[in-house]
Amino acid sequence: MRALRIEKENVTRFHEVEPPVLGGGQVRVCVRHVGLCGSDLNTFKGLNPLVELPRIPGHEIGGEIIAVGPDVAADYRSGRRVIVMPYTNCGQCPSCRKGRLNACRHNRTLGVQQEGGLAEEIVLPAEKLILNDTLAPRHLALVEPLSVGFHAVERGRVANGDTVSVLGCGMIGMGVLIGAVAKGARVIAIDPSKEKRNLALKFGAWQALPAGGEELVREVAELTGNDFVDVAFEAVGLPATFTQAIDLAGFAGRVVYVGYSKAPVTYQTQFFNLKELDIMGSRNATLQDFRNVVAHLEKIGDAADLLISKVFRFDEAEAALPYWDGHRDVLKIVIERS
Repeated sequence: MRALRIEKENVTRFHEVEPPVLGGGQVRVCVRHVGLCGSDLNTFKGLNPLVELPRIPGHEIGGEIIAVGPDVAADYRSGRRVIVMPYTNCGQCPSCRKGRLNACRHNRTLGVQQEGGLAEEIVLPAEKLILNDTLAPRHLALVEPLSVGFHAVERGRVANGDTVSVLGCGMIGMGVLIGAVAKGARVIAIDPSKEKRNLALKFGAWQALPAGGEELVREVAELTGNDFVDVAFEAVGLPATFTQAIDLAGFAGRVVYVGYSKAPVTYQTQFFNLKELDIMGSRNATLQDFRNVVAHLEKIGDAADLLISKVFRFDEAEAALPYWDGHRDVLKIVIERS
């Protein structure tokens, strides 16, 4: 079968690879749609320390069942559409023992620590597949990245009436925004891209501001009557936005880090104490987060098309990551195989 590999920095190429073997409790999936993530772009640029090249990228996957192995429930039958949960969980580490499988110490995400879904077929355990025949096929590939944002909203305990800031309106930040709006929050979206700010407004942001330093902090102070925000989300992954989240959080507020900085971050830590902040990390997503996103996408219907910036056919996929590298305002690229 054909699969796209990131061979080395800035090089992607199709290869013929052996189809995966189907075993007990497993399902063979024909991959129909793959969304490209910022982690895939970082891998392509040689900036992802979690990946060893060459690697087949892709963990935002929608597909169709084509075969099942022994000991798979009857619901998983050929022709049914599925959304992939691309994480693993060991069941034994501290996170798993606490029921937080999304934060498994030994997680191996598709396309990162193991080969991903940008191939004609993949084989996965049935429990890592969510059956869904109601969403538009392209929208199946939107569920995983939006789920990461929805999970961050749960981590931040966002409630009706909260004022929330979202630093970074890429796909994960948009998931945070959409999830927070669904909770009844007022969202201040912050991004240097005018296109992304406009999209944030279409998805319910109360305000959309360009990124900036002290000027941004002053503007948020004015908008909130100097209270600042109840929850500040960071979805960029830069030292400057890590510290800015602390600046934007109000007294007794919460800070949720969804991005991660590739460089050390220096803080004035007195604000942790003076404001008595709750500071949290957020990783991956749970099955319930996936279900919540599916329900939301079913509710908004075709509006979800606005989240897809460009579609490449599968046989054009070699050009997708180079295209994104040259067009950084892109929100989501989807690879489609008919």
